[in-house]
Amino acid sequence: MIELPGRLVLLGHPVSHSLSPAFQNAALRRAGIAMEFEAVDVRPEELAAMVGLLRDVRAAGSVTVPHKETFAALCDRVTPVAGRAGAVNAFWTDEDGTLVGDNTDVGGFDAAVRAAFGPPRPALQVAVLGAGGAAAAVLSAVERWNGATVRIAARSVTRAHALAQRFERIATVSPDITSAVRGAHLVVNCTPVGLHGTDEPADPASLEAHADVFDLTYRRTETPWVLSCRARGLRATDGLGMLVEQGALAFERWFGVQPDKAAMWGAVKR
Repeated sequence: MIELPGRLVLLGHPVSHSLSPAFQNAALRRAGIAMEFEAVDVRPEELAAMVGLLRDVRAAGSVTVPHKETFAALCDRVTPVAGRAGAVNAFWTDEDGTLVGDNTDVGGFDAAVRAAFGPPRPALQVAVLGAGGAAAAVLSAVERWNGATVRIAARSVTRAHALAQRFERIATVSPDITSAVRGAHLVVNCTPVGLHGTDEPADPASLEAHADVFDLTYRRTETPWVLSCRARGLRATDGLGMLVEQGALAFERWFGVQPDKAAMWGAVKR
């Protein structure tokens, strides 16, 4: 096991992923590691100062929206996968004080898709709704799938085109959601729509009968979109599986050992 970090923190504003401390603390207890994962609210204007404090105490931890992209720029070094995604959601401090950023959302998304729907089929057509850091992590995973292509639909056309240019080998921009989901085998919601209220990112009736649905948002109960898609007969899952998978990968980065994922799931089960 590597030397323990001085502190384990979850940085967010507000800390919307309230389940994260619970499942990481369950893994810490199961591993016999005498630490506690704590949530810290950080406003965007406070983030740069917080990075200095993290170095001082040799901290490790996780980063939530809206800080993932900004935090990447504040790290001393990022892993290749974080560099490709342009965002950091897990970090640690080396013994020399170097703050290292990683992106376990990429591997977490890949593992969650495989757990929910099986290995991606060759030449998979994927519709991605949104063009932020979460969408970039999804595209970073999808570009590793054999022959997969992506159509992006986002409220910000400028951001959608910028993301497509970064992943030009696999991605194009669709003019609207209906065009993006047409013919798609997998539809991924990377927007916050559905985190609260009853709004849905896409009309389930517009999805193909063969489409699988992955909603990166999650609640204590499943999101309205997941429930609506299932009612139409589609296979659909929310982001809880990705939360656990990315958290397990982060735990392994921090401590050099694999966590007990059953304990993690036990802490977040509905």
